[in-house]
This record gives sequence, C-alpha cells and structure tokens, in this order.
Amino acid sequence: MYAANLDKKLKEKGITIGDRIQVVKGSQTFEGLLMPRASESDILVLKLDTGYNIGISSEGATLSILSKKPKSPKEIPCNETAGEVSILGCGGTISSKVEYTTGAVYPAISPCELKKAFPELENIASIKARQLFALLSEDMNNEHWKIAAEAVLEELKECSKGIVLMHGTDTMAYTSAAMSFMLQDLPVPILFVGAQRSSDRPSSENEMNLLNAVYAAKSDLGEVGICMHATVNDAYCYIHRGASTRKMHTSKRDAFKSINCPPLALVDYRTRKFEQVSPYRKKTPKGKVKADLKINPNVAMVYVHPNIKPKLISSLSEYDGIVLIGTGLGHVPTNPFGDKYSKPILKELEELIKSGIPVVMSPQTIYGRLNLNIYTAGRLIGNIGVIGNGADWTPETAFVKLSWVLGHEKNPKKVAQEMMTNLVGEITERSPLIESE
Repeated sequence: MYAANLDKKLKEKGITIGDRIQVVKGSQTFEGLLMPRASESDILVLKLDTGYNIGISSEGATLSILSKKPKSPKEIPCNETAGEVSILGCGGTISSKVEYTTGAVYPAISPCELKKAFPELENIASIKARQLFALLSEDMNNEHWKIAAEAVLEELKECSKGIVLMHGTDTMAYTSAAMSFMLQDLPVPILFVGAQRSSDRPSSENEMNLLNAVYAAKSDLGEVGICMHATVNDAYCYIHRGASTRKMHTSKRDAFKSINCPPLALVDYRTRKFEQVSPYRKKTPKGKVKADLKINPNVAMVYVHPNIKPKLISSLSEYDGIVLIGTGLGHVPTNPFGDKYSKPILKELEELIKSGIPVVMSPQTIYGRLNLNIYTAGRLIGNIGVIGNGADWTPETAFVKLSWVLGHEKNPKKVAQEMMTNLVGEITERSPLIESE
C-alpha cells in the first residue's frame, strides 16, 4: 500500500498497480511497471525492463502513465482442501519480498499466492497449499520443527502423493534433519525447497526449485529430501538427503551440497526427468509411517577454537547434551605434552560426561570421517567417552540427532549407542571417493 497522499496522486493520474509509468525525478527518468507495497510508504516501487525493482521517493517526482496493465488471465483457484501434492509454507526467501525503504527481505508471499504466481504448477500436479509460518529461518527452533512434523502427518492422512515445505535456506539443514528423525518409513516424499534470491529478482531460482520439488514429490522416494539448484545455471536440481546436506555458500544458487555422499536424484520438470543418482529408501505402504516427535531443546553446540576457555566448557553443565565442532579428525585442546601456555579442556569435558551429560563430536572440516584413534588428542577424548568416533555426520545433523535422541532416551549408554546407529543415512558405511566443494 502507498501513503495516502501518494495514493491520491496515483488515482488522479489514473495509475493503478501493474501499469507502465514514467517517473521523472530531477534530471533522471525512470520507466517501468508500478509494483505493490506491503507497507504504507511514499516510496514508489517500479519493476524496470532489466527485471530489477527500484524504490523512488515520490517527493518532487512527476508521474505519467505510459500504458495500462494487460488484463489478467483467469486465475487458478487456490485449493486449500485437496490436491495431489501439499505445499506447506514455512517462510524464507522463496516466499519473500523486498522492502524498498531498507532493502531488507521479509516473508510475505503465501503458498497460495506463490501458486498463482506460477500457474505451471497445475501442469505438474494438483496442489493444496497452506501457510504454517511467516518468519525467517534463523528464528525457527524445535517448536517449529514439531509443528511442521505434525502438519506433515495431517497431510499424510489426507492421502497426499507428496509434501513440499517451502523453507528459508539458512537453517533448512537443521529442519530437514529434524524431520528425517521425527518421521521415518515414509509413504510419500517429503521435500524441502528454498531460494537463495527473492522472487522479485531476475536471478531468482525460486520457480525452478519449487516446480522441480513438486515434480519430485510424485516420485517413489520414501525419504526427507532437499530440492535445490544443482549448478549455478538453470540446468536441473538435485534431491539431497535431508540428514546429509549442508548450505555451503552464502549466496550461490547451487549452495546446497550432499556431504560425504552423492545426491539422491536429479530432477528436471521441463523434461519430466527424475533420475536416481544413488540408493534411497523407497515409499512404504500408507499408514506405516513411524513418528517420534519428542525432542529435547536443551542441547548446546560449541565451535572449538584457539584460546577456548575451560570455564566455558564448565558452564555447559546446565545443558542436557553437548555437540562439539572439533578440529581435524575430531580434536579439542588436551595439552598431552604439558606446554605451559596451553589451556586444555579435557578435564571439564570429563566432568560433564561423568555427570551424565553426553558429549558428541562433529567435524569443522565438514567433509571426511571422524577418527579419534590416530592422534593423542583424539585418543584422550575418546577415552573419556566423547561420542562420534567413525561418524561422518554434519554438525547440524549431530546437533539435531542428539536433541532427538535425548527427547526419548536418558540412559547415557543407550544415548551413545543410538547416536552411533545409522538411522536415516546420517552416517555412511564407507567414505566415497567424491570431490569436496
């Protein structure tokens, strides 16, 4: 919406949203389509011929209409009650707009609106869409994970052929891992999809990611997956395993990578291709899904770094579980040779473990497998009971898995045993010869 004085000015000129207009501001002239605003403002928003949007202060600007917007094609009804594929909106850039006063991106487009924006969805599958959250993914936590899992279970009762969750990319790996442990033996694909760039940008990949996710949602996949661009161009998307994926770049369109394993599948809705890349669990019969939504939110994750203070480790005694992101093969400062400047944290870790708090190791290197048997530091922390030797999980997955395991298990020995059991593909049996990116 525009401010009252600007709205009045637009009406006097006969200008409405979608019209092509000219804005003269001082010595500059701009032409483009008048875009809507999500909040009241006197800043005009134009979509330029380049595809980019620009915000222009209306103060002192001269406006004129160049052409009226074309008549809209018949809208596709947004079905809220039935459809082959269910789309659940959890916010994020894929469902966001740009606020042109500050330039910030915020969640604003509902799944319904997104469906209307991409009518080709209906050529792939009939769609049911509803919004769960409208928030940025860094604001999500275990409560949101449970709500999303409960919503998926509701959709499964409605006999959806597949479920797509639109989600912010920053913490998608956490939510997809949580869903992987909470919901197992799936009768349909559950796919997370996001976008690195907001829908108003010409370089946005939201359309291709979403359409590919919906197409893949009708496949024989019986796992939680992430559907995102496979390359920087628009060639195709990969389906990554939900518990073995990580965002590996701040802004590239192909930021998501399968870690220590290949992707599950390649998908391109335009050529109707769904090609298996590596083995995955197939759909199970309807009604056989194994649901365990209990999760313990009182888990900490600490990045091991030079000068880490022993008292920081001691302060973690208020938590029910700890995940360390260790150096190399899974190391922390132990000072086995008695250097006078070193500050080991071995004693503090041992005290936590003896008090019944499980401590789990994950790698800073991301790629590769933990091995606590090679160096003295590894053997020392392995001897005090740190969990993770031989695992190749990501830090996000180790954190989520420990939270989930502690949600239904308190016995330290059983916690360790369950943590080291490969449940949803989060620990590979052998390390493949793949290039790290």
